[in-house]
Amino acid sequence: MNMDYTSGLSLFSEVLNMVNDEVRGEQEVVVCPPSLFVYSLAQLAKQNSRVSVGAQNSHQADSGAYTGEISASQIKSAGAEYVILGHSERRQYFGETNELLAKKTDAVLKNGLKPIFCIGETLEERNQNIHFQLIKEQLEQGVFHLSADEFAKVVLAYEPVWAIGTGLTATPEQAQEIHAFIRKEIAAKYGQEAADATTILYGGSCNAKNAPELFSQADIDGGLIGGASLKSRDFTDIIKAFNK
Repeated sequence: MNMDYTSGLSLFSEVLNMVNDEVRGEQEVVVCPPSLFVYSLAQLAKQNSRVSVGAQNSHQADSGAYTGEISASQIKSAGAEYVILGHSERRQYFGETNELLAKKTDAVLKNGLKPIFCIGETLEERNQNIHFQLIKEQLEQGVFHLSADEFAKVVLAYEPVWAIGTGLTATPEQAQEIHAFIRKEIAAKYGQEAADATTILYGGSCNAKNAPELFSQADIDGGLIGGASLKSRDFTDIIKAFNK
């Protein structure tokens, strides 16, 4: 929940231009602004097929008396292609459960959008050594009800909640350990080929300085970027750091 309409469009325009001018790899770039800005950014994004637009959340119902909420069909009609679901802040501040997120995932897929499904543990949960079990439950209850074809459209994002907005970052080894665990769980459910094809992003205070080392890990397929995405130079440098 950052920036007003004018500054948001200005930032996005800068990102579009920088990606056009500087990014030479095959990186996929997705920007997920506040929903109020989605339509305008999607119109600008038509100028650059390298950059897609998504929303930060959606409601599980197609329509109805849910004042203040936005449905997946409305997000789709505004030109978005992705929706972030289950971000740690949504889980923490709005009480979103795995069961609710499973319904939201169904609604997003039904409307032809791609969910970026977030999972991860708090510092307390890691210290209690229950983080692997917690992540397994988030997967099983949130997305493992999907068919193989449906799951193939899901992007996963691992968020070590203890490393978001704190200045802390999981070491590349810590991040890789969890990403490898996630991929192993996918393989057990859908097979190794599906696991290898799944995009798993790292989302814990990734910045231009630590991005190259994080992205060099075998099972880290990109980043879910927070604060660093508010500066076009920093965000573009992170994109350029991914060279797989």
